[in-house]
Amino acid sequence: MAITEKLSALGFKIERPIVSTIFLQLGLLITPHGTFAQEAVFHLEGLVVTASPLPRETHSIANHITILEGEEIRARGKTTVAEALRELPGVTVVRGGSYGAVTSVFLRGGESDYTLVLVDGVQANEAGGNFDFASLTTDNIERIEILRGPASALYGSDAIAGVIHIITKLGQGPPSASVSYNTGSFGKQDVIAEFGTGTERAAYSMSIASYETSGILPFNNQNSNKSLSGNARLRPDDDTDLAMGFRLASRKYHYPTDGSGAVVDRNSFFFGDHINAHANLTRAISPNLSFQTLVGLNQTSGGTDDAPDNKADSLGYYGYTSSDQFRRASGEVKLHANMQSASASIGFEYEHESQNSFTESLSQYGATYGKSRNDRDNRAYFIALTNSHSKVSYNLGGRLEDNERFGSNKSWQAGATWTPGANLAGPLLKVAVGTGIKEPTFYENFATGFVTGNPNLNPEQSTSWEFGAEQNFIQNIFRISATYFNQKYRDVIQYVALRQNPLDPNFLNVAKAESKGLELEAQVDLQPVQIGSSWTLLRTRVTDSGFDEGNGATFVEGQSLLRRPGRKFSSWVRLASTKTDISVHFSRIGERDDRDFSTYPATRITMPTHNLFSIESAWRILRKTDNQTAVTFRIKGENLLDENYQEILGFQAPGRNLTIGITAHIN
Repeated sequence: MAITEKLSALGFKIERPIVSTIFLQLGLLITPHGTFAQEAVFHLEGLVVTASPLPRETHSIANHITILEGEEIRARGKTTVAEALRELPGVTVVRGGSYGAVTSVFLRGGESDYTLVLVDGVQANEAGGNFDFASLTTDNIERIEILRGPASALYGSDAIAGVIHIITKLGQGPPSASVSYNTGSFGKQDVIAEFGTGTERAAYSMSIASYETSGILPFNNQNSNKSLSGNARLRPDDDTDLAMGFRLASRKYHYPTDGSGAVVDRNSFFFGDHINAHANLTRAISPNLSFQTLVGLNQTSGGTDDAPDNKADSLGYYGYTSSDQFRRASGEVKLHANMQSASASIGFEYEHESQNSFTESLSQYGATYGKSRNDRDNRAYFIALTNSHSKVSYNLGGRLEDNERFGSNKSWQAGATWTPGANLAGPLLKVAVGTGIKEPTFYENFATGFVTGNPNLNPEQSTSWEFGAEQNFIQNIFRISATYFNQKYRDVIQYVALRQNPLDPNFLNVAKAESKGLELEAQVDLQPVQIGSSWTLLRTRVTDSGFDEGNGATFVEGQSLLRRPGRKFSSWVRLASTKTDISVHFSRIGERDDRDFSTYPATRITMPTHNLFSIESAWRILRKTDNQTAVTFRIKGENLLDENYQEILGFQAPGRNLTIGITAHIN
């Protein structure tokens, strides 16, 4: 069923006009007039857009930040954002088994819902921070900015541990297109088509992609992931900039496993659709004053279908279906003032969140049904100040949230960078401190039936600080950096099973935890050879377990948080020339705790260290000249040591696998 048909069937009446409007408005922008320029004026090379309201140079950012270029990601054969993030320091990616399984990202040891995900400035998380990276693909991506540390002073809820910002590509120069096909182990079949163009006044890009696998398990493990994205930008005069874009994804993942990972079910599957769209208008009022407005839509719809396996499947709990729809509509206005080396931004944001849920459970005791519909509004006021001199830069920010459900909350941040040496030759020293919040999920607020939600929950909160240093040697050939961080989490929401009064809620703000660690990076650039390594040392600890007690407890005081390795090491070597691009990667992921759900109560176990070795290579077999096609052949081998490992206990990760592909670039 198509995305719009599914959404309409689930009760939303305006999705078809929304999608149609996106295409119509993009259609008005994709026929730019005038001569084509070879360079797009919209490409912000050397600038970061995530760490402040206005783009800033990388060296002036106080927090540890990483920028991944889209072309390099795709050259390595990475088809999902999660795979592109795996080797970064301070980042842990956990996938529940085969390709397409639920995929979570933990930044600096925080919970998986402590990371804000943005697509062109619009939040992509569901209410309460949940985001499944399995459906987020790398087609049509210009770059990814990963900002570590709390950013709620800029973005509000969910930016407790950091921000991952997906920035969509824009066309450059004459019209061009590319078509890629990949095939490989486990029934892998990928088809990606991208095209775009750009001038000084207008640019656009679009892509359509399909990713298919048969999975690693013996039956019912296929995955289908389809995406469509577009981005357009119009500059009718020197003072006006209009950008519009969208990203649609539709996914269906079959899983035969139960909660412990046992392969038992032949027909269960998960389906999900995701819409993210934006319109961003910037208008210069004077040489030093500009106005910006951003309107965004984020919508997910999906669920689980686990029908009875056959007519004889009628004992115990033998069938389950669910349907969930979440929508966030947001709008913000900002006023930017530039004063020589300083800038100030003030703004207001309004967002409306709503969620519809339906469940049906079949058992020998009869069928049970659940249905809920809830919404909430949020208003926010924020201010940000930045100053950048040749040697010193700083940033200050504050934000006031006014939520109709959990009231008012304040967030703030401050940071500074300093280069003490003459001619900027000395080390770059950085310090940052700030707070973050994460709103409750709708389920935690409004659950009914066997579980009672708590409408009076407060947001979960964090306080964080970090100190870092960077140094370049030998005319920037050799670079090293180190960042120490310390984060404390409080008011962590916890499920309480036993209550004195059965009418009391099952969710309370009672727990606390902390994470601290060290992120190290080193890189040598000896063109055409590059060598890099990164290390992460992480310690997480529960400081207050709240009511989570007993043998099956997850949140145990004094113990580490689950599924976060204490040590992680990555190293790579890359040889890149005009005809060849070869890279070799090695990662070592250390021990981490998990729970064994095949026992009752679930017991805590330690997952062993595992090593991953991969090689990616690309050869340009037909060199591109004016008006001629360029063809690139790729081959990629992953987990070449055939390591037997699991990222979640009981859910086997893919073994050795090989992918070959070809891409045709057409002018």
